[in-house]
Amino acid sequence: MADVILGIQWGDEGKGKIVDMLAKNYDLVVRYQGGHNAGHTIVVDGVKYALHLVPSGILYPHVTNIIGNGVVIDLLALSNELSQFPDIEGRVFISNKAHIILPYHILRDVLDEENREEAIGTTKKGIGPSYADKVARNGILMQDLFDLQTLKSKIRYNLSLLKVSHDLSADSIIEDIKEVLPNILPLITDTTKMIWKAVDSEKKILLEGAQGTMLDIDHGTYPFVTSSHTSIAGALSGTGLNTRDINEVIGITKAYCTRVGNGDFPTELHDKTGEYLRDKGYEFGTTTGRARRCGWLDAAQVRYAVRLNGVSKLALMKLDVLDGLEEVKMCVKYDSKGLPVYESFKGWDKTYGLKNYEDLPKEAVSYIRAIEDVVGVRVGIISTSPNREDVILR
Repeated sequence: MADVILGIQWGDEGKGKIVDMLAKNYDLVVRYQGGHNAGHTIVVDGVKYALHLVPSGILYPHVTNIIGNGVVIDLLALSNELSQFPDIEGRVFISNKAHIILPYHILRDVLDEENREEAIGTTKKGIGPSYADKVARNGILMQDLFDLQTLKSKIRYNLSLLKVSHDLSADSIIEDIKEVLPNILPLITDTTKMIWKAVDSEKKILLEGAQGTMLDIDHGTYPFVTSSHTSIAGALSGTGLNTRDINEVIGITKAYCTRVGNGDFPTELHDKTGEYLRDKGYEFGTTTGRARRCGWLDAAQVRYAVRLNGVSKLALMKLDVLDGLEEVKMCVKYDSKGLPVYESFKGWDKTYGLKNYEDLPKEAVSYIRAIEDVVGVRVGIISTSPNREDVILR
């Protein structure tokens, strides 16, 4: 059986810490969608590891790590990321059906963003155009790397579709690919069969999502979304598993709310409290470094994501960032005009570093219980600092 960890806001919820905490208990960790536009940093023994494509299980020697077919891969970015880990033989595998991001995808991404009437706020890393080619059936698969002549023909055709002047060539792209092939080719395999075999052998599997539900291409705040399925649907289509293979779905949410880029954000704060959350929570993107927009927790939105994904329990992240505020607010519903309706809570002094639920200030407990009442799901995990050990389990 497989457990799923996914974000239920607009990404950046703190999934990496929870995956890192739980990964040691699993045999396989599988990344199932997105690209290197998402990322998180994990600190182990004082060493920082920046992960954008490689599953978080890489930090545990006994865990097999799989990049699933729903992921789009920048070969150079992946090669650089793998170089952080010298001993990956037999521990990292890449789906032969995963699609590749190539230079013309990045060019199209930049041009599309520049020419839109209202920018979406993409990372301009070629993610969207790569998924677009996948749907248009012009995509390049990881398995295409085994036949460079055929690959060159496909690249040449895709370059012919560009309607702008450029200096890209199939020959130069192939030469760049050749430089990283020794690091990549041995890892490519039919990962769906690997995952099925693990299920049949009753191995423990953890599915690791990127970004968050509200960026889902179908169920997010379209058009200000990403190009993949960040909801539970992506966990299935991006791995080859079916609904009967899923055990638990853990939804990750911050104790407040953030968003990168443009798009709806009903509870966004444009005042000193918003700046306080940004500074104290260090709300700057792992991938882009962009400052995140900050606001109060939108429990009505979280309830939507919980229902959509079949979330069985919540992980509440960064509770400590709210320490020291005189008042904490939460959106519990919207009025007839679509504006947030808030419930106010008395603030608390300190939750930082706490590891026992009984030690939480009563005001923080009231806040957590209110979240559970509105959302309808138990908060089973509470993070009280960036440190991997500072977690409350209920």
